[in-house]
Amino acid sequence: MALTVAVAGCAFPLQGGQPEEAKVRATVTAPAAGPPAGTPADPTAPIVLDIQSGTDMPPAVRGLLEQHLDLARLERLGAGTPVGEAELDRLVQAAPAQVGALLATEGYFGPRVTVRRSVGGAGAPVRVGLDIELGVRATVERVALEATGALRAAADGGDPDARRALATLRARWTLPLGDPFRSEAWTEAKSEALMRLRAEGYALARWVDTRAEVAPSRATVRLRATVDAGPLLRTGAIAVEGLRLHEAQTVRNLAGFETGTPATEALLLDFQDRLLKTGLFARAAVTLDSDDTAAAAHDPARADAITVRVEVAETTRHELTTGLGISANTGPRVTTEHIDRRFLGRAATVRNHVEWARSRQAWDGEVATHPGPTMARWLAGGTVERLVGSDDVVLSQRVRAGWNKDAARLDRFTFVQVDRSARKTDTERSSAVAVTGNQHLTWRRLDNPILPTEGYTLSVQAGLGQAWDSADLKGGFGRLWSRFQLYRPLGRTWFAQARVEAGQVFAPDALEVPEALRFRAGGDDSVRGYAYRSLGPIDGTTVGSGNVLVTGSIELARPLSAALPQFWGAVFVDAGRAAQTFDGLKPALGYGVGLRWRSPVGPLRLDLAHGEETGENRLHFSLGIAF
Repeated sequence: MALTVAVAGCAFPLQGGQPEEAKVRATVTAPAAGPPAGTPADPTAPIVLDIQSGTDMPPAVRGLLEQHLDLARLERLGAGTPVGEAELDRLVQAAPAQVGALLATEGYFGPRVTVRRSVGGAGAPVRVGLDIELGVRATVERVALEATGALRAAADGGDPDARRALATLRARWTLPLGDPFRSEAWTEAKSEALMRLRAEGYALARWVDTRAEVAPSRATVRLRATVDAGPLLRTGAIAVEGLRLHEAQTVRNLAGFETGTPATEALLLDFQDRLLKTGLFARAAVTLDSDDTAAAAHDPARADAITVRVEVAETTRHELTTGLGISANTGPRVTTEHIDRRFLGRAATVRNHVEWARSRQAWDGEVATHPGPTMARWLAGGTVERLVGSDDVVLSQRVRAGWNKDAARLDRFTFVQVDRSARKTDTERSSAVAVTGNQHLTWRRLDNPILPTEGYTLSVQAGLGQAWDSADLKGGFGRLWSRFQLYRPLGRTWFAQARVEAGQVFAPDALEVPEALRFRAGGDDSVRGYAYRSLGPIDGTTVGSGNVLVTGSIELARPLSAALPQFWGAVFVDAGRAAQTFDGLKPALGYGVGLRWRSPVGPLRLDLAHGEETGENRLHFSLGIAF
């Protein structure tokens, strides 16, 4: 016999909506014969559920039914669980309503369900079949997002921040017109909208009314949601905890905002990042005071001065680091660095770094104040470096003084510098001295500053000065250098990066500028396939430094396997050279393959490159261990 069951309603929460009556059209076909009602079925007889659809059923929808239907759960229990005939009848007759409720969460509001049941002999499985016609999946027909309370009043009053917050709420809504309606997507869209408002400084935002109005006959859903954003929270006093070595004012200098600034999530995170970048703190957490925030919910006037709480853990005053490493550019190396973060008991840091490698020996030192009220640091430092090339030895000394200011996206460094370089070959010696004023700028837009896969960096260096050389010539000169690095994902598994570098020294032809200010190419981070600093103008048989430089690189990489996502393979092409003039610059080409380990401290590279100009293959690598 056949029993027709009409189940009214969608049986899933629409949070205040008043949908039209949704019907699940169902037919239950009873078995022709079976044991008396109420007696246990054969405990060894398994339940077999078969779900069929007249149209292709999306895998997610099938998985939903197989996971949550009572009949499916009974099937998973397996044989050995006694089931009474009455209980089995109840489950079979309840199946259409359950199917309708589950499908409604996926946007199917008028499915047709036919239930088939058959019972075999003793020990034979009980077979239950569900034939489902899904019907048309409902789509979003209209979205109405409104605000009430302080946000609505401020927007109506012309406040630009409030208008921008309301416009962003609507523009970034994640369940737009025409999208298939899903209960999960509706919930996620509301949650993400609240998160964005709270990130904009409306930490007390909440939904006061949300509705999903279903029209099954048209297979459409109208969404309505009204948010009470509460008052816009603004920054008040900064309370600092966890200091032993440093002053609270050092922390406050890094805030970067005035009292009364909207307390956005980005504002607090930027403050936190600046604290960590100083190297003075091992940990930092910047939050809004919970008591002040709770009080603002009852008294909006309290929202104008929310205490900003900063909890820090300081790094040690003295730090000594020794490292062993090896590089294809300079060979095996030993490094030692000492840092004193409270020099002479004052708000200043001193750093000394020594490196000894096969072809490079260097000392670099610096003393710098802690960030001041404008977040700038005053600093002075020096460098002594000896570079051993294939054709020459260059000894350079440098002293500099100036100030720098680091921000999340732009670093600025302004300084005066004195350079002296002495170059020695088998046949000649030369030297030069220069005094320059310099401006360095670095922009960053990266998804991850340590292991980027998307974004870019741009560095620009400009300098003007006076030079004196060993031939008693002197004169003014300028120097300009820039480097652009681009990162882009290509699909889901391939990643690309490209680099363009260019520089020029503007000086009279006869004037010699210190070697440290001129250019050479070749090596790990320049043109792979060629030795370090081997691509420059040739004077006789000796490679020297040039007044112009152009290099470029394109690299494609991807993880080697899903099981080892931190290991990548890469292919690349590099080109470039240094020369005396751009007219005389003929780029050298290098290309090859590489292996990358994306370690927590940064990528380590191993590259095998072929230099087309020399016909040689060269291994480029960099590996170091600090202890």
